[in-house]
Amino acid sequence: MGATALIVVDMLNPYDHEDVDLLVKSAERVVPPLARLVRQAHDRDDIDLIYVNDNHGDFTASRDEITDRAREGERPDLVEPLLPPADCPFLPKVRHSAFFGTSLEYLLHHREVETIILTGQVTEQCVLYTALDAYVRHYSIMIPQDCVAHIHPDLADAALRMMERNMRAVITASEGCLDEDCLS
Repeated sequence: MGATALIVVDMLNPYDHEDVDLLVKSAERVVPPLARLVRQAHDRDDIDLIYVNDNHGDFTASRDEITDRAREGERPDLVEPLLPPADCPFLPKVRHSAFFGTSLEYLLHHREVETIILTGQVTEQCVLYTALDAYVRHYSIMIPQDCVAHIHPDLADAALRMMERNMRAVITASEGCLDEDCLS
């Protein structure tokens, strides 16, 4: 079994955009299990914890600026539990996929990652496109469905089915997904 990375996509969000009310309802349910999963991954030496977050059009924004903007946004209660630890990689992204315009592929290759666990938001957008880009790069994909937030439940369900069927993603729950038998 190769190395595993837990990737947190776009959870540092100021929650001040179109469709935010729909997203917030889902994010409220996702934050507690995702925060637990992040803590578990961070406490382990055999799991890489990587944050990839939208720069919201600010191409000069640093990790601290993106984090501060999210903390000062409309829902700091959804951001605070998921603040990235200082010792984990943080990659700003510019579009939907966590691979597009970032060094994620290089980082995963350098750390000999074979399996990625995708979490974050939005299931039917950024998580889906990241999963597709991971699949075409031959990564094994796992998605704890209680750790991905959506805007439209029906599209999120369809996206999860597509990832499972077309990208061979393992759709699971966060509880136990870092156990060795689940990762093998």
